[in-house]
Amino acid sequence: MATSNDIKNGSVLKLEGQLWNTLEFQHVKPGKGGAFIRTKLKNITSGKVVDKTFNAGAKVEFATVDRSDYQYLYQNGEDFVFMDLRDYDQITVPSEVVGDAANFLLESQEVTIAMHEGTPLYLDMPPSVVLEITYTEPGLQGDRSNAGTKSATLETGHEIQVPLFVDQGTRVKVDTRTSEYLGRVND
Repeated sequence: MATSNDIKNGSVLKLEGQLWNTLEFQHVKPGKGGAFIRTKLKNITSGKVVDKTFNAGAKVEFATVDRSDYQYLYQNGEDFVFMDLRDYDQITVPSEVVGDAANFLLESQEVTIAMHEGTPLYLDMPPSVVLEITYTEPGLQGDRSNAGTKSATLETGHEIQVPLFVDQGTRVKVDTRTSEYLGRVND
């Protein structure tokens, strides 16, 4: 058992029999009264986000989470198959665990998978990925009715908004957290 003073971003806590990922934490020392730690926690299984406050020095239980690098191999029905880059073992990860990361996964892409007692908890994607646009309407010069953006389909099948000047076949950088277009990539 550790104390609430050891809480950091990314640490996984075991509270009331469930695992919670720490998204944000803040140590607060008011002028009057004792210090406390304000946190924003995300339930790993349900995805629910809650705010929780701990007294400074309160006992909390940290879960042992192993993070390893894996390479995405292929999709098998609803599940995704990854290979451990250390020992080449393959694991199957359910689509519920992969979540929105599936919108940016290409074969041979490397990701970090967090595991607790052999069970995959979540995927850590890189902050941005480079993908090719497979379909988009040609942009019409002077068309500003939609603030200068249009829909584009990426090679993974995911749809994002891009500026009018981006054409089909263009490689673009996309933010994996927000699905936002970040810019063109010249290879």
